[in-house]
Amino acid sequence: MDTKQSLAALIADTIEECFMGVEGLPTADDIAGFLEIPPQKEMGDYAFPCFKLSKVLRKGPPVIASMLAGAVGENDLARAEQMGGYLNFFLQRDNFAQKTLETVLAAGEDYGKGDEGAGKTVCLDYSSINIAKRFHIGHLSTTMLGQSLSRIYQFLGYKTVGINHLGDWGTQFGKLIYAYKTWGEKEDVEKRGVEALTELYVKFHDEAEKDPSLDDEGRRWFKAIEDGNEEALELFNWFKALTLRDTQRVYDLLGVKFDSYNGEAFYNDKMGRVIDELKAKNLLTVSEGASIVDLDQDETGMPPCLILKKDGATLYATRDIAAALWRKDEYDFDKCLYVVAYQQDLHFRQWFKVVEKMGYEWAKDLVHVAFGMISYEGQSLSTRKGHVVFLEDLLHSAIEKARAIIEEKSPNLENKDEVARQVGIGAVIYADLQNGRIKDINFCWDDVLSFDGETGPYVQYTHARCCSALRKAAELEPVEPDYSALSDDYAQELLRQLSRFPETVREAAKRYEPSIITRAVTELCKAYNKFYYENRIIVDEAGVREARIRLTRAVKNTIKTGLYLIGMEAPERM
Repeated sequence: MDTKQSLAALIADTIEECFMGVEGLPTADDIAGFLEIPPQKEMGDYAFPCFKLSKVLRKGPPVIASMLAGAVGENDLARAEQMGGYLNFFLQRDNFAQKTLETVLAAGEDYGKGDEGAGKTVCLDYSSINIAKRFHIGHLSTTMLGQSLSRIYQFLGYKTVGINHLGDWGTQFGKLIYAYKTWGEKEDVEKRGVEALTELYVKFHDEAEKDPSLDDEGRRWFKAIEDGNEEALELFNWFKALTLRDTQRVYDLLGVKFDSYNGEAFYNDKMGRVIDELKAKNLLTVSEGASIVDLDQDETGMPPCLILKKDGATLYATRDIAAALWRKDEYDFDKCLYVVAYQQDLHFRQWFKVVEKMGYEWAKDLVHVAFGMISYEGQSLSTRKGHVVFLEDLLHSAIEKARAIIEEKSPNLENKDEVARQVGIGAVIYADLQNGRIKDINFCWDDVLSFDGETGPYVQYTHARCCSALRKAAELEPVEPDYSALSDDYAQELLRQLSRFPETVREAAKRYEPSIITRAVTELCKAYNKFYYENRIIVDEAGVREARIRLTRAVKNTIKTGLYLIGMEAPERM
């Protein structure tokens, strides 16, 4: 049991003793959720708002707080004081240090891990690259948010299913087949992959402006794909394989893996079920020739959801509904997360509502995890304007820049190339997951690769600093720690950061927000560096030294775990 849970149990027992027989008293779990961190350190380590009890006990919060403070008094865990309507706790510093470190070190790199997700499945739809197009920086957020959330949920015991919902359907593939057959060379396309396919696609559009009949050729070849034409399917599948080969290099650099690559094409023969069900449930109506589902705009604020065009063609909503039905049947998910930019908010709200109107209770388990846009060095990214930054190029550039910095700062470092990869890639990931996901991101090299301030290299360097101290300590004989050496303000702040880590992980999962972990790890690093500058680790007093070594080890393990959860590696030397 960690300190917060112990405190919650103490408060629950005290309330029960003071107000025996009263119905509706909060449980220890309730109280753990009510506990707050006071805004100023002078006000204690935790505060319990007695306003939560006022209605049940029919007493003023200050009166309740005073009664509870008198009953708790001072014990091995904490000293209680009334402050207005709050019951504030000042932890016993030696005991707090001992309990926290014993808990953290016993768990090692599993500290914060849980089993609350045992037997539950979370599907995560993220990255969703487009076939025959290069992987650009605009796909970074969806990819890293999805990967981080997958790791967080796994850490909490859930089974996760990572789905790369490929953009692999539409007339553009018919156009690409025509372009390849007319101007392409197999050897060149095989060698250059997506780059060659992109050039062919651009050429098609250039030529189609001169000869609009080429669009008919594109539609004819796409119809051939739909009809299962052998040649068309062979070329279509080859284009997909080339794209996945190219993008796999990026995924390998980022450490990203998927369980499924079922994209739009996979659901082409599964949309009939959606249409049939909507008709059977009298939800599908015709409006101006198109088939729609009315969403009660006056009540929901949403216009009708378009299911079929006038010509009978399906739309993204149709495919997404078909995919959701199939995934529920296949995986029986408890949640299905869609990590997609916020511009698609209406789209998801509409088809989620359609699933609800179809009578599926699990529609509430469909979640749009929205995120903001990314710009590069202050320029918004637009294919039409040419401001496109390809992700593979960006990552290699980050590695090269990190290598140059390492060469300057640590010329004698071993494995410079490996560390440069860890630092360069980590810097990009950290920059993406540093702030709340809904915020727009401006990617600036000077900020991203700085070793000062709130950056990936700063956090990784703190981990390496911990490792350095532990290597020196490895030569010394372990002794009984003197936990009173950790009663200063710097050590206590560091211990508070450590003690909150399990709660941080759960909050990140609850809010679908990896940045909560990113910020927590950053604050842990800042607290450790302050402690490090104020307290030498390797000192002559054996008990003091051992306590500080144990604290350093606990911090090192927790930083590494936190970095793993957001998709970063933790170098041991920098």
